[in-house]
Amino acid sequence: MRVEIRVPQLPESVADATLVAWRKQTGEAVSRDESLADLETDKVVLEVPAPAAGILQEIHSPAGSTVKSGDLLAVLEAGAAATVSPPASNESSATPAAQRPGAPAGAPKLGPAAQRVADELKLPRSTIAAAAKEGRVAKSDLVAAATAASVAPTRVVPAAAPAAPAAPAAHGARSERRVPMSRLRQRIAERLVQAQSTQALLTTFNEVDLTNINELRGRYKEGFEKRHGVKLGYMSFFVKAVVPALHRFPLLNAAVSGTDIVYHDYYDIGVAVSTERGLMVPVLRDADALDFAGIERGIADYAQRARDASIGLEELSGGTFSITNGGVFGSLLSTPIVNAPQSAILGMHKTQQRPVVVDGQIVARAMMYVALSYDHRIIDGKEAVQFLVAVKEGLEDPGRMLLGV
Repeated sequence: MRVEIRVPQLPESVADATLVAWRKQTGEAVSRDESLADLETDKVVLEVPAPAAGILQEIHSPAGSTVKSGDLLAVLEAGAAATVSPPASNESSATPAAQRPGAPAGAPKLGPAAQRVADELKLPRSTIAAAAKEGRVAKSDLVAAATAASVAPTRVVPAAAPAAPAAPAAHGARSERRVPMSRLRQRIAERLVQAQSTQALLTTFNEVDLTNINELRGRYKEGFEKRHGVKLGYMSFFVKAVVPALHRFPLLNAAVSGTDIVYHDYYDIGVAVSTERGLMVPVLRDADALDFAGIERGIADYAQRARDASIGLEELSGGTFSITNGGVFGSLLSTPIVNAPQSAILGMHKTQQRPVVVDGQIVARAMMYVALSYDHRIIDGKEAVQFLVAVKEGLEDPGRMLLGV
């Protein structure tokens, strides 16, 4: 029986998608729910599963084509047995052991990028299983595991990653290359330009003494990780400091809609995550109801799935306020751009030991510059500065976050 495979219904905010790659070729046998192709939208990579077991007979949309909801991708002959052996050189059709039919229950889940690494390196099941973390495997973990197992990762091509740089040209050569931007990079560019052209952006700065937080982390990080299975980082402290400050200054948690101001009586905090495909901002829903462990678990899970391209569109949508941490890359100071239609974003930076005056004495303290970019159309400078001071006070005296003062 012929079964048509079509583009699944895309979300309303997504007009079309790019067919990145086919995982099966015509004449190959497929299993029900096996991934056939990867579709890249401006936010995530979606997998197209096989609706039934059979033989892939026709491919109507080649890799690289732009498709819309309902477009015909391929035709499958359901229930047919394989009559054509797959070409020996067809690396894209290889399926790692953890994804093959008959794989043991509980086999680790590979996202599109991680699966392509496993395909390229032809990794054994044991190597894939060794790289799994909480039942999920990231591309970076596979590369590390392959290196440790003396499997040289010579042809790793991550899903929708920018093209690898060409070899340096000879001295004096004036060559140039034109590489299309990924769908995600196009969307990032569009949103950044939109934010700067539609909002009156302004940035205010302050510095935070993180010495007390460093002492807390040093004292409890081992017990915290042992009990909760996740590391105690800076981000949970920042989220915990931001939420009460947003409660005190609700305009920082609001948005402009035409001539109205939309106040949000909930706190969905976006946390920027850098991936090979570009910056993503997954959202911690109802952050005010989460404890430190819940925040750290949520961030770790989102970051992992954002990097292995298995995060969902709904987890990247919405958000009332955002936090971005350029300090992990060594940034000392920056002016972050607001994630529209939100009205403000907090930028974290590198922590440095600097001499400061405390009680009349010059001492070395762990200092971080923080930046708050905000939409001056609805947020006045006084309110922005007071908000940032409230965040600073909470971070410098963590007891405030526990006592709600």
